[in-house]
Amino acid sequence: MAKGVKIALAGEGGQGVQSVAMILTEAAYAMGKEALYIPNFGVEQRGGVSVAFVQIDDEKIGSPKFKTADIVVALSDRAVRRTTMYCDQETLFFYDDNIEDVEEDLPKNSKKVVALPAIKVAKEELHPRVFNVVVMGAVIGATGVVTEEKAKEALESKLGYKFEQNPELREMNFKALQRGMEIVKEVM
Repeated sequence: MAKGVKIALAGEGGQGVQSVAMILTEAAYAMGKEALYIPNFGVEQRGGVSVAFVQIDDEKIGSPKFKTADIVVALSDRAVRRTTMYCDQETLFFYDDNIEDVEEDLPKNSKKVVALPAIKVAKEELHPRVFNVVVMGAVIGATGVVTEEKAKEALESKLGYKFEQNPELREMNFKALQRGMEIVKEVM
């Protein structure tokens, strides 16, 4: 990784963007990188837009805040509208292709705007519960911010207790991670 990566992940509460941010941060730490994660929750108690800001770098991170992201991921129509302010001509903007009627809200100034079939892949190939891990795989595939191996270790650390109760969940999460990385190659 030549320079630091700034990531903004946004979705409705319950879509798992905070979990993805924590797992990415943990994987980065395991690789010896500097990493910052700042959660931001909507004012609504339930159903608000949740945004996670993540910075990962090989060198010390100077400020926890950033104006523009290298990659923005929006998982709902409200998240699309909330995150376009973090885009500039260098930003890669991902949104789920399941979101309807957002074309006019998509950023016009981003380097590239990409529709990801994350919800569709999770529902049709895996399980809807691993949708956020598909998204995490897409972020990793697009940025190379952490290795697949370290992401799997971080998933194990975060969800190991669930994996022990149901070993099939481990394989499903690992497959979701791989599919997310593959999806990026297909859509880019």
